[in-house]
Amino acid sequence: MVNPAADRRRPTIRDVAAAAGVSRGTVSRVINGGHWVSPEARRAVDRAIRETGYRVNRHARSLVTGKASSLAFLLTEPQQRLFADPNFAILLHGAAEALDARDMTLVLLVAGNERERENATAYVTAGHVDGVLLISTHENEPLIGSLLAEGVPTVACGIPLGYADRVASVSVDEIGGARAMVQHLRKQGRRRVAMIAGPLDTPGGRYRLEGYRQELREAFDEGLVAHGDYSAASGSAAMADLLGRAPDIDAVFAASDLMASGALATLRKAGRKVPDDVAVAGFDDSGLAETLDPPLTTMHQPFDRISAEMVALLLDVVDGAPHRSVTLPAKLVVREST
Repeated sequence: MVNPAADRRRPTIRDVAAAAGVSRGTVSRVINGGHWVSPEARRAVDRAIRETGYRVNRHARSLVTGKASSLAFLLTEPQQRLFADPNFAILLHGAAEALDARDMTLVLLVAGNERERENATAYVTAGHVDGVLLISTHENEPLIGSLLAEGVPTVACGIPLGYADRVASVSVDEIGGARAMVQHLRKQGRRRVAMIAGPLDTPGGRYRLEGYRQELREAFDEGLVAHGDYSAASGSAAMADLLGRAPDIDAVFAASDLMASGALATLRKAGRKVPDDVAVAGFDDSGLAETLDPPLTTMHQPFDRISAEMVALLLDVVDGAPHRSVTLPAKLVVREST
């Protein structure tokens, strides 16, 4: 006679091992990080977990491993930037997906002022998370020093200026991407190519400007560079500044799509047609670019890969591996704005 209660019992590691055709020890190693497990065995265990409906007892695993089975997504910007800049939301979603696949939890922390930095540091050093995914780092960001001093495993999104030799990071090829965009604009016959650069204390601000400078070589003109803070409002103001200084510009490369959207608005108010009078290009391709009028030519950042690589690197650091950094390519996406 079938026992209904037995049928309703929660699947165990023994059930997963039987379904996968491996030992319970192998299942345990997969659940706790996958060390010393072949790719074939890992796939078999992952498939068996899905088929049996097994769920990890996170409290029990934490007692065994001494780990929290969670990571922090730590944004070092004012809270409103989390909602205003689509890049952050995409990175957050990607990191959450990568951790969900590992049956781990993502904790969101925002540290845009001194009090928030203190609270974030206290939280991550109290053992609530195993490491930190550090997003939007500025060159003099004090949080990095605090995390290093406390020995908190950390991976930065973008090259952490001043800490590149001490903190693992995942970034796109900022210089190469900017050079590719300038090449594209010049191939379109544009001769007066201006740039709206980001803050120079951020990797995107510094290295995208450097790529622009390198590609123009002797044609580089400091008077064709304006600066913003990655927001649409700053892009609009920078575009107005450029038109006042150099009304003959025929192209502008903004270091973010949000700044490019502001530039488009200013050009429209000034009666300049895009791309007939002025070509406009951005950097990010987070979803905003294709909704603009006209749709924006931009450099695509592979945000899903960035998130996945950050999570993988951080878990390696948590397990004691030496820190390393990954650079991913940016891809030119041509739309109607150029």
